[in-house]
Amino acid sequence: MVRVIAYVDGFNLYFGLREAGYRRYYWLNIRLLAEKLLKLNQELTFAKYFTARITGDPTKEKRQTTYIEALETLRDFNDFEIYYGHYRKDPYKCPHCKRVYDIPHEKMTDVNIATRMLMDAFNNKFEKALLVSADSDLVPLIEAVREKYPEKSVVVAFPPERYSADLEKVANACLHISRAKLAQSQFPDKVKKADGFVLERPQEWA
Repeated sequence: MVRVIAYVDGFNLYFGLREAGYRRYYWLNIRLLAEKLLKLNQELTFAKYFTARITGDPTKEKRQTTYIEALETLRDFNDFEIYYGHYRKDPYKCPHCKRVYDIPHEKMTDVNIATRMLMDAFNNKFEKALLVSADSDLVPLIEAVREKYPEKSVVVAFPPERYSADLEKVANACLHISRAKLAQSQFPDKVKKADGFVLERPQEWA
């Protein structure tokens, strides 16, 4: 079997879902989605999810916390991990009205993905890397993996409403995540944590 590790760009995936109007699919089991994207001769050995804690909106913060706690239950299988970057607001001055707004930006995800994938390649943890993202900043990572480890391959899975010609050019292969795969990869409406606490899908995501 071909060993596969999935590297999931959480914000890129989320914004793709949002732009597609797929709110009902936010309650997404990342590990299960990665498995659904594999071929018959492939085996998922680990799934790695990269995100950042949002700030500034208590309602959104609560929904994200609930979702992250649901994802943390996947750690019980010892083949899933979450890696955090930073979420900050940078000032932006509107060229028309001259008002200054705070624009949120997520930082470090591309660096974290690159670090983990290169370490895993060096330690021979996979034959194939499955990258869920359309962030063209990850082009140098794919080029480095393919140059240094030509026996390995990188497949890019584009989230809904997301595409990068630059990534497609350097990857071994590309695919688009379908609505059907998302629908098949949802958590149950209620997820029980190890301590017995029950997490429920946010009503806004129903």
